[in-house]
Amino acid sequence: MDHIMLFDDPRSRGNLLPFTFTRPVADLRIGILKISEKWQHHLQAKQVGHFTQDYLQTKFPALTVPSLYLNGAVCPDEDLLAAVVELKNNESLWHQDTLLATYLEKPEQFQPDHLPNKKKVLFEKDVRVITRNWHIFQFNGSEIQKDFDLLTKRRVSWGTDDPHTHLYNEPNIFIEKGAKVRASVLNATNGPIYIGKNAHIMEGCLIRGPFALGEDATLSMGAKIRENTTVGPKCKVGGEVSNVVFMGHSNKAHDGYMGNSVVGEWCNFGANTVVSNLKNNHMPVKVWDYTKGGFADTGLQFCGSMIADHVKLGIGTTLNTGTIIGVGANLFGEGFPRKFVSSFAWGGSAGFSTFKLMRFEETAQKAMAFKGMEFNESERSILQRVFELTRPYRIWDKEF
Repeated sequence: MDHIMLFDDPRSRGNLLPFTFTRPVADLRIGILKISEKWQHHLQAKQVGHFTQDYLQTKFPALTVPSLYLNGAVCPDEDLLAAVVELKNNESLWHQDTLLATYLEKPEQFQPDHLPNKKKVLFEKDVRVITRNWHIFQFNGSEIQKDFDLLTKRRVSWGTDDPHTHLYNEPNIFIEKGAKVRASVLNATNGPIYIGKNAHIMEGCLIRGPFALGEDATLSMGAKIRENTTVGPKCKVGGEVSNVVFMGHSNKAHDGYMGNSVVGEWCNFGANTVVSNLKNNHMPVKVWDYTKGGFADTGLQFCGSMIADHVKLGIGTTLNTGTIIGVGANLFGEGFPRKFVSSFAWGGSAGFSTFKLMRFEETAQKAMAFKGMEFNESERSILQRVFELTRPYRIWDKEF
């Protein structure tokens, strides 16, 4: 397939906030790869476009050529890929009432719920659709395995020459060229371990698979990484981490526990930040639901925090079970902040004010420059739009 377009499923996008404030659904990372990257690798697409919110299209543009449209919330597997490849121009592929794929000539022809002259083809096997933000960590382990198989097929691991590193089940460990592993233990007995290009595992790390470390990412000395964890590109992570997905470019370099959580890009966690993932009474965890404007039951006993892009947490910050933190929030101080922290909030358990947009942009520019990236006008326009979209949640603001 030369051209593919990943579209936002409108029934999924709202449930995946706050992460989809700043990205299309298909730009979410689960496993080793983003959803869009999974499709691109499998279909060997030359160009990938996104059909998403208008304010995101400057950074994630659509294609204007005839393309295969794919549901950006769906993770591909062998059965689904086989059905997509067989799809004809006059057909659309559905799983129950969910559109999976179709061919279209132009973006303006696309309406997910209305595809005239398209014959419905039903796909009756199981489909993994990411419809809730906690699905990202919940399904991360199995997605690591699928991506590991995809990326390492018919390839040879770069390996490690460090005599002080011990590898359990070495055939299930793949180390890309340029990666460094020093005096650490990598245990792939229960799942694969993937170490990306030029990544660095410092001395004394203990790692259990399934685990993925992205390109140019770092594990700090003495890190304890439990199963089903992904550390995305250019992240730096330390302390104790269990079943967490770091999308990319974020830092949790110091001690402190985090479990069953999702972290966006450009976040920074002060030393000894702790994220709870289990209630004292062991009851199912509830989290803020943007679509209903209230808290919803996840049905999960273990659920930590959902932390959007550009969030900063001060030294010793503690987050309660099931905390949702919006884009650009800056938290600090003693005690637990509320379990729903709106975007661009500034404060903590003692209360909040608004992180003024100009000051936020200065911080974001410095954070991105630190990772060798530019805070350009596209980034600025997206975040300015998110600031306006999330204004009603900042109930303390005097403008309300």
